[in-house]
Amino acid sequence: MSVRVAVLLLGCALLTGCAHNPATGRTDFVMMSEQQELALGHSYNQQILKENPRYADEKLQAYVQQVGERVAKNSHRSNLSYRFTVVDSPDINAFALPGGYIYIHRGLLAYLSSEAELAAVLGHEVGHVTARHSVQQQSQSTAWGILGQAVAIGTGVSAAADVTNVLGTAVVSGYGRDMELEADGLGAQYLARSGYDPQAMIEVVKVLKNQEVFARDQAAKRGQAVPESSYHGVFDSHPDNDRRLQEVIGPARALAGGKQEVNREVFLQHLEGLPFGDSAATGVRRGQHFYHAELGIALDFPAGWGLLNRPEAVIVHTADQQAFVAMTVSAAEPGLSPEELLRQRAKGQRLVQEQTLKGGGLHGYTGIIAGSPAKRVAIIYKDSRAYQFIAAVKGRGSLEGEDQHFMQVINSFRPLAAAEAKLAQPLRVHLRKAKAGDKMAALATASKWPEDPEATLRLLNGLYPEGEPRPGDWLKILR
Repeated sequence: MSVRVAVLLLGCALLTGCAHNPATGRTDFVMMSEQQELALGHSYNQQILKENPRYADEKLQAYVQQVGERVAKNSHRSNLSYRFTVVDSPDINAFALPGGYIYIHRGLLAYLSSEAELAAVLGHEVGHVTARHSVQQQSQSTAWGILGQAVAIGTGVSAAADVTNVLGTAVVSGYGRDMELEADGLGAQYLARSGYDPQAMIEVVKVLKNQEVFARDQAAKRGQAVPESSYHGVFDSHPDNDRRLQEVIGPARALAGGKQEVNREVFLQHLEGLPFGDSAATGVRRGQHFYHAELGIALDFPAGWGLLNRPEAVIVHTADQQAFVAMTVSAAEPGLSPEELLRQRAKGQRLVQEQTLKGGGLHGYTGIIAGSPAKRVAIIYKDSRAYQFIAAVKGRGSLEGEDQHFMQVINSFRPLAAAEAKLAQPLRVHLRKAKAGDKMAALATASKWPEDPEATLRLLNGLYPEGEPRPGDWLKILR
């Protein structure tokens, strides 16, 4: 078969993949039926819930589901069964899967100020679902894969790039400016139809732009590169006065008739007691220490090192992120000693510089696996669990240069002491009404948040960088 014939056949396949978009009225190229879309969303949802634990507050979960359903029933695909989930993560993010699975991290919830703003975030994600953005991304990826195969057949040379999971990439990094703007416009329409003030979409943009400015300011103070935002989409990449953003939200303002709800106080009351930063269920960082109440463990790491707390691993690393120690947990193997389990998991690789670990009354074993890069590995038993440590230096760096620090981290692993139990509890959001004379600087002195508490309180209350509260305003404080 010639390349020309293969491409012509591809064109025929593309023609059969056209479908009417229920939200925009366009004819879009898709290679997936609605039933396939629902099945894909269900499949991805199972994986997402494994990697992103559900926040264990059913009252808050029910409230978010209620707000989300109110918006979704006024969308272009109200027939879908939408599921809204609060993820137990301090990240500032929200995302959607095909078929109506929508997630919002509790870290983003903490910075919102009203039910209308919550509805704006959820409406934006509903917009991605109704416009079938993820399905379009997946279909385009499939088409390019077919084209690459056709070229390979005709020439004997593979011209197709490695097509990775386009759906997963879009969920994390966004769908591109046009799709994100479209989701904003659709979300704003759904807000207005649901009785919310569509201006809340702009207010959310302000919240996230302030986060971006804060991150830039903090990085400048530390002499570090500006970190990438965790939030995807137009919320992250556009100022609140962006012309195109105003244009897509404009029609929603025209739809808004009569009084548009904001519901600030109702929303804030649902935030009372919300963990800020890490939660007890995921473990809490305090300075250069890590405490986990549910597992009953503690860990220290060197001054200047950072910590990344993920559901699948706790990773401590140097400031330049070139050296790291990753700790994971699994069930211990009955009948196997820590040494035997470490050798089993090394899968025949030779261990050198081996030694027994007995710190904190626990039993463990460590050694180095030679190679490029070489790795320091260890297993420590506590109760019925095995804690595995893998430490390495990226690139061509020398393990020896950091191995002292690696062993410092591993040897610091210990049972949580009674005196440390309180440290394993997170800071929480609490509400109070501002009084005459209240200043953010004074309120921040009572906060135990370690990283610029005054700026953090201002961000939480929509007062960044220099605003002050008005008497009678509800304020979020941390304690």
